[in-house]
Amino acid sequence: MRFLPDAEQRAFAASLDAMLGSADTPSVVRAWGRGEHTAGRALWSRLAEAGVFALTVPEAYDGVGPRPVELALAFVELGRHAVPGPLAETVAAAVLLSGSDGLAARFLPSLAAGRTMATVAPEGAFALDGDAAETRLGLASDGLRLSPGHGPARPSLDPSRRLTRLLPGGELLSPDPPAGLALTWARLATAAQALGVGLALLDQTVAHVGRRTQFGVPVGSFQAVKHRLADARIALEFARPLVLGAALTMRPDDVAAAKLTACEAAYATARTALQLHGAIGYTAEYDMSLWLTRARALRGVWGSPDDCRTAVIDARARPRG
Repeated sequence: MRFLPDAEQRAFAASLDAMLGSADTPSVVRAWGRGEHTAGRALWSRLAEAGVFALTVPEAYDGVGPRPVELALAFVELGRHAVPGPLAETVAAAVLLSGSDGLAARFLPSLAAGRTMATVAPEGAFALDGDAAETRLGLASDGLRLSPGHGPARPSLDPSRRLTRLLPGGELLSPDPPAGLALTWARLATAAQALGVGLALLDQTVAHVGRRTQFGVPVGSFQAVKHRLADARIALEFARPLVLGAALTMRPDDVAAAKLTACEAAYATARTALQLHGAIGYTAEYDMSLWLTRARALRGVWGSPDDCRTAVIDARARPRG
């Protein structure tokens, strides 16, 4: 038996790839990092029209979900094209708000339609793109709260990921939100996004070493370079079935394993890409830097590598059944 995306799922991913390929996402990312959200919001609306944000939202609230496999396929393309914005955070918010019919009816239709963005963080902590998101959710000791605002935006390792501290207090939305389920969905989205980032870095590096020459031959013809690229390819291709398999089971330990593997593969590919590009890889003006910093940032969000390893080990230690 072959477990592969079906024709409709492949067509969905290909349509996103084509749309984003014509969107000049590097300029969108750079504008977003400067706090200029117009181009990013326009791209967000196009993604919503394609159905990306409806994949987590139940049909009763104008969504088509939950459809984790399609979400994973979509987020691979979002990572491949370095789309900015609170992507996994909006997924997590949709899951948190799905726990109550009243909250779902109030918030989910606008999230599915792309009219609003959402971000999520422990109350009082830094949240991604709190200056751009209309819905800011704080996970407090007494439950899920709608944050009344945010502090100033601060730069992060990835210039396109702007951090803002959520203000405490605000309306109590739910005393017992499905935080564990939201974490699982956010980790799946992050794993898929990291896989896409790694694939983009590998493609860019293969193209670069094919153009660059030393001693009259392409750098890519050197055996040592081939070995580094082959290692990167193997790591990414090993991560792909883990991501899609986790999307099928949606078991927290499977998703944690997928996030760990995909993020580590993307990070290793980023290191290879940087070494094989040489000094130009360090420059912020070179587009590849947008994927390099994203690979490093995704590695630590929604659970560090150690957090994900612990989740897998703890699950394996518990008796099943």
